[in-house]
Amino acid sequence: MNLPPIDAQRVLWSEQLPGGAHHSFPIRRGNRLRLTDLEGGANLSALFVHYDEKTERYNMADTLKAQHTFYLTRGFVCYSDMGRVLCSVTGDTVGWHDAVCGVSDAHGVEAKYGAAPYQTHRNAMYRNGRDSMLIELEKWGLGKRDLVTPINFFSKVTVSEAGDMRFVSNHSPAGGEVELRFEMNTLVILSSCPHPLDPSPVYAPKPVLLQAFRSEPAGSDDFCRNFRPENQRGFCNTERYYL
Repeated sequence: MNLPPIDAQRVLWSEQLPGGAHHSFPIRRGNRLRLTDLEGGANLSALFVHYDEKTERYNMADTLKAQHTFYLTRGFVCYSDMGRVLCSVTGDTVGWHDAVCGVSDAHGVEAKYGAAPYQTHRNAMYRNGRDSMLIELEKWGLGKRDLVTPINFFSKVTVSEAGDMRFVSNHSPAGGEVELRFEMNTLVILSSCPHPLDPSPVYAPKPVLLQAFRSEPAGSDDFCRNFRPENQRGFCNTERYYL
């Protein structure tokens, strides 16, 4: 089942991010971002940084520990390292988004897919997630120390009893959607490079549609606020910041 259509009067902007690309932009508190896997099998790595105070950023460990989870889906929120909620997952038709595996790097991409530098392949060069995110971070005065473990939207990774991680191929269908509501003014850093555990021997990253639109902050009866008792405290911390 798809998410409800977005009211055209609320749309701020819409853009298609090609596979293997990167992008960054701010989103204001209360607005939403819908991500759509256009062809199926996409991977969209995402980092979130407090736009007004860029030393505050998404914290994977606190996000998972506080909500007793290994992955993200509707109801979960993304915590900063200050215990505040940067954004909430308000809608999801995919059901599982990897939060632990990080991004690909240049060595891993070349070892798996071969060399395809800009000098020979131009815009069809093989990009990797780490360098892509560093490029976007540096546009905003950030750098290597700000590159933390991101969320890999549309990707699923399971763990065996022996502790082995397994990438689930074809997890996200064409048209799969996830929607985020931002609880703080947030800088969004994106890379659509392949997941580091994707076993495919062919470099074929998929495009993702980005749609930003106006919304409202979470109310007292909000699903994400009440999804976990810990989230109520996180929202309280966030709202006090904006008093």
